[in-house]
Amino acid sequence: MMPICSAPMRTNCVFAALRPAPKARCVSSGFTLTELVVVLLVVLLFVLMTQINLFGLFRKSTFEAQAHEFVSIMQMAVSAAAESDRKYEVIIDLAEQSYTLRQISSPDLSQVLEEDIIAQNDFGNNCRVVYVLFDDLTETDEDTIKAFFRAGQAGWQAGGKIVLLDSKEKPYSVVVNRISRVVMLKEGDVEILLPRRPDEMLF
Repeated sequence: MMPICSAPMRTNCVFAALRPAPKARCVSSGFTLTELVVVLLVVLLFVLMTQINLFGLFRKSTFEAQAHEFVSIMQMAVSAAAESDRKYEVIIDLAEQSYTLRQISSPDLSQVLEEDIIAQNDFGNNCRVVYVLFDDLTETDEDTIKAFFRAGQAGWQAGGKIVLLDSKEKPYSVVVNRISRVVMLKEGDVEILLPRRPDEMLF
């Protein structure tokens, strides 16, 4: 009886050896592939973040970045004034090559309180302000080395242009339009629109 029982058992062993591998082995290899993909994605993410940070540091030193940052400050002043009943002022200091955005909280405009300052920055080595011309034809000179652009709910008190030079002495103009409240950076020392006199108006 023993030989009869052992034959089927031996056959079962042979069939068991010929069966395909269990699915657990496939899941294990798929899990390893998933881990590899996740690790690669994490490494790529770190590389990308490093590149963005390095690009940001490099970009901060360029003329374009410094000029656009100044334009953003100007646009921030007029936008904030339009959305509230507050008044804002951007002070451009040609001697210090710097600018300041502040909220006007005192009737004495010459008094700049520390708590009123919202942003303060330098133009930088690659971006230099040379002069400011207002649309009433007043401009900065050796005696007037500061320019003041004031914004209220109705818009800019005065329009004009701020002329900047890049590292190659190429001029650019930041044009402040008192009617549209738009502040734009344009290449060259551009002409600005002057307000018309009453006798020049058609209606």
